[in-house]
Amino acid sequence: MRVLVAGATGAVGKQLVPQLIAAGHQVTATTRSPGKAAGLQAAGADVAVVDGLDAIGVGEAVARAEPEVVIHQMTSLSDYDLRHIEQTFAKTNELRTTGLDNLMAAAQAAGARRMIVQSYSGWPNIRTGGPVKTEDDPLDPDPPRAMRATLDAISYLENAVVSSAMEGVVLRYGSLYGPGATDLFIDMIKRRHVPVIGNGAGIWSFTHIQDAASAAVATLDRGDGIYNIVDDEPASVSEWLPALAAAVGAKKPFRLPPTPRTSESHSCRPDHTSKPRLSASRTADRVRLMSPVSGSPRRWARPVSAARAPAVCSAGIHHTSS
Repeated sequence: MRVLVAGATGAVGKQLVPQLIAAGHQVTATTRSPGKAAGLQAAGADVAVVDGLDAIGVGEAVARAEPEVVIHQMTSLSDYDLRHIEQTFAKTNELRTTGLDNLMAAAQAAGARRMIVQSYSGWPNIRTGGPVKTEDDPLDPDPPRAMRATLDAISYLENAVVSSAMEGVVLRYGSLYGPGATDLFIDMIKRRHVPVIGNGAGIWSFTHIQDAASAAVATLDRGDGIYNIVDDEPASVSEWLPALAAAVGAKKPFRLPPTPRTSESHSCRPDHTSKPRLSASRTADRVRLMSPVSGSPRRWARPVSAARAPAVCSAGIHHTSS
């Protein structure tokens, strides 16, 4: 199958391209950095150096590739600042909107039949109702002010893909971990920029980058709509954050009271944050799609309940594609 991966040199893209090639697919990989082209070629991919916001360049690259399936893995995060969330995600939000428009227009013009995109399953979910969020639950209609532009971009991306004339699949990843996926976050922890808010009972869902890539491969020719892609071992902030800090040689994280000021600065509300887990809905499709990475103890098929409690909110810092 001819597959184009946009944003192929990020954390997920680096795992995805080899998996696609190993499965026998013909891959065209895009990157905006000429210096990363050689690595993609060495992996066996055809390479297009193009900025996702360049409509003409994207159109030409996709036309040359003539893909059957196009996968959007484009984000832009070279730094992360909890105090300036809007600026941190401004370029990524452009890639989720204008970049998506460019890619979808080019894909349709080239005759592609399917579009697969990455999204995020965490703080964007509505914070009312039950603690377990399925793909049918709405996104937050009233996010914290600093997160509105990012949630608007996520909503735009998801709605555009599922309503497209092409077959559309949205993969909502949890907080990614694995080689190249957590560098920024580890640096923040070492600088003690990630506190435990309140009692730290808020629960995060995680996704290993190999599993994130495998989900994209699994949906090349099956499934449609939105899928939550998370593993089955969620953990509370009070559990995983101190342990991670100790593992990387950092000091214990600060603890902050769940005041309105604290919640705003950390982009979450401290008194009722619901975190999503892989739901039990759409069971037939999910059983076929959600198989673990071969030889890996990580699993992402079993639904897990969550707590409604104070939480440090992730804003997708793991999405480091280019």
